[in-house]
Amino acid sequence: MSQIISKKVLVFLDQLEANNNRDWFNENKANYKHLQTDVKLFYNTIYDGLKIHDDLDRFKMFRIYRDVRFSKNKAPYKAHFSASFHRNKPQLRGGYYIQIKPNNKSFIATGFWDPNKEDLLRIRKEFETDDQEIRDILADKSFKSVWGDTITGDELKTAPRGFDKLHPAIDLIKKKQFILTKSYTDEAVLSKHFLNDVDESFKAVRPFFDYMSDVLTTNLNGESLI
Repeated sequence: MSQIISKKVLVFLDQLEANNNRDWFNENKANYKHLQTDVKLFYNTIYDGLKIHDDLDRFKMFRIYRDVRFSKNKAPYKAHFSASFHRNKPQLRGGYYIQIKPNNKSFIATGFWDPNKEDLLRIRKEFETDDQEIRDILADKSFKSVWGDTITGDELKTAPRGFDKLHPAIDLIKKKQFILTKSYTDEAVLSKHFLNDVDESFKAVRPFFDYMSDVLTTNLNGESLI
């Protein structure tokens, strides 16, 4: 299994960014296929590491081809390699994501990208009832050293229907996504320590996942829903 990201990967992606057209890509497709295989092996190594300390069902490496049908950006290819790793539902919630992109634009992310309306309401109700536990998790020194103390993602401009816009937890209640991110320089991505750092960073998110999984598998009385 691959333990490092080759500099050739970043060079290819940088060239693709500058030559994002089908002619160039077709001329360099053999190189792309070779690098894609190497990166997938690296992602598979991450997956194997995650399975040691988490319960995953699968991982997915995303296609490099863009769907341009409804986009103003008609560039046919993504100038990055990315993958997601899914925890076993319904007991465990949340997922992991990694994106390799040159010019210091690589990052990892965890959390909840697109909670359905039932899950979103349940999370908001939990924050409305008691937001102290989630704030304690985000404020923990070890957690902050990896992920910071801010949940990112799309949010409403005002309170959702049925919630008080003056509620002390309205900053959390307004959110539609609950995402944590960590950025990497090109130097860090190419380092022999990158794989271990990604694994340790994903491991550090466990208190957040444990909390959210508990919320999403119980009602407000703490009774199991599964």
